[in-house]
Amino acid sequence: MSPTAVLVSCAELPSGDGDDDAVVPALSSLGFSVSWAPWDSSFDFASADAVILRATWDYPDRRAEFLAWCESVPSLLNPAPVVRWNTDKSYLVELLDAGLPVVPTTLVPLGSPASFPSSDFVVKPAVGAGSRGAARFAGGADASSHVAALHASGRAALIQPYQSSVDTDGELALVYLGGIYSHAFTKGAMLGSTVDGSGLYLSEKLAPASPPLDAVALAEDVLDAATALLGILRAELLYARVDLVRGADGKPLLLELELTEPSLGFRQTDPAAVTRFASAVRQQLA
Repeated sequence: MSPTAVLVSCAELPSGDGDDDAVVPALSSLGFSVSWAPWDSSFDFASADAVILRATWDYPDRRAEFLAWCESVPSLLNPAPVVRWNTDKSYLVELLDAGLPVVPTTLVPLGSPASFPSSDFVVKPAVGAGSRGAARFAGGADASSHVAALHASGRAALIQPYQSSVDTDGELALVYLGGIYSHAFTKGAMLGSTVDGSGLYLSEKLAPASPPLDAVALAEDVLDAATALLGILRAELLYARVDLVRGADGKPLLLELELTEPSLGFRQTDPAAVTRFASAVRQQLA
């Protein structure tokens, strides 16, 4: 009997945003029976051999419900403890404390006052996806209102100094499959971009990339540190996307580590990447 794989989405984008279209035939070619289903649908997820989070981009407003669903799915990829840790961006503070070069990040818990850098900075929700709720500021008055609005919605806030390299170089995303480097792509500056028609994320300008050695080295360090904090092996992650920017000194900094539902840039890389993805799914079942 063929193993079953379910690509998990949300009601607004039941078949994803198109980036995973080639994943279905790739999984099918390796013997899987494949389907899409929103996470909060009536699909029998417990019966599937591999339940793969791909486009669950409505979770920020329903995180507790989403995490409870994740805990109920035996074959979730990536697994529920990883999702719980990664869907709250305060993990960046943990990675900072572990000694990694992370964009300086200050967590502002609910009810706590905020202090702001003297130069341009970004305020974003600790729980969020697709850059929704992130905004750039040059002063504290409007930023205080933004933090207050995030707190009123029940979300803590993160404050980070704005990295000007984003304006010229954008972000560099390195993709790992089964703990092994697969490919990379760039993302243009997103602050100020328009919201996609689904309302779930800001539109992105993506392009293929060949990452420099210092970026690869940092991505490797980030994955090793994160999996150590989680108490798992890198191979236990079906996928990971490490988003980097250049700091003022030109050295790479971690902006985000995406382990839950990131776009993996399959449309920006070689066609064999989806085969590597399908092979990594089989590895998870071994």
